[in-house]
Amino acid sequence: MVEKARRSAVESDERGNPTRQWEVFVRNEEGDPMRHVGSVAAASGSEAHEHASRLFGWYAADIWLCPADEVERYSTRGLVDTAQERSDDDNGDDGSEEQRVYEETAGASEVNSL
Repeated sequence: MVEKARRSAVESDERGNPTRQWEVFVRNEEGDPMRHVGSVAAASGSEAHEHASRLFGWYAADIWLCPADEVERYSTRGLVDTAQERSDDDNGDDGSEEQRVYEETAGASEVNSL
């Protein structure tokens, strides 16, 4: 029998920006699942859509926006713990680097400049 993870509500993190925050989800192709790609700050949904399209929606078939203050977050760890771990990881140098592969350039042998 698998034990379920014990999650608790995560207090809202103040991002230091008075402008409304929006969580951005995209689907690249029909039938793909939606995936969270980031967040944008914008006063309205239409403005958030413009920002999200420029930042995350280059090849997206669908973009969904959700007001960040309407998202209920649950985690086995708090946001403070996660932020501290990221900070610790950034300070530690174990000699390895994460390799990043971007879909639109994967396998390309050269990069053309405009």
